[in-house]
Amino acid sequence: MGLFSFVKSVGKKLGIGSDETPPSADDLKKELDSFDLGSENLVVEVDGDTAVIKGDVADQSIFEKAIVAVGNTLGISNVETGGVKVANAEAGDVVLHEVKEGDNLWKIAVANYGKDNGGKYPMIFEANKPMLEDPDLIYPGQMLRIPPLV
Repeated sequence: MGLFSFVKSVGKKLGIGSDETPPSADDLKKELDSFDLGSENLVVEVDGDTAVIKGDVADQSIFEKAIVAVGNTLGISNVETGGVKVANAEAGDVVLHEVKEGDNLWKIAVANYGKDNGGKYPMIFEANKPMLEDPDLIYPGQMLRIPPLV
């Protein structure tokens, strides 16, 4: 668990206010719950431009998807997860990739899994659903989960 950094000036805009105004905790929680990840036992708070997630989740996948769902929101630059308990935690660190200009999922797979593994890009797409609806619709500054290579 820990602190995860995001690009504050990119992401989905929630609620009202300027692009630099962080969304409310209620708006973040509604957005998180809209993905139906199994995050109903999580609480979201906002402290400046940091979203703080607390509560319990059933597994590592839900935990990581909650980080990405909350962090890829306009106005949020950090997601703090020290208060999250993962019931079936898997060994290993959370690996996130910041999308750069010119990236696509194939290039991201090569960067994370090696030059012969670009064809593993569907794993990255699946790991980021339902937040990603189309593998061709990623944008610079977006953070994606990178699952372990299997």
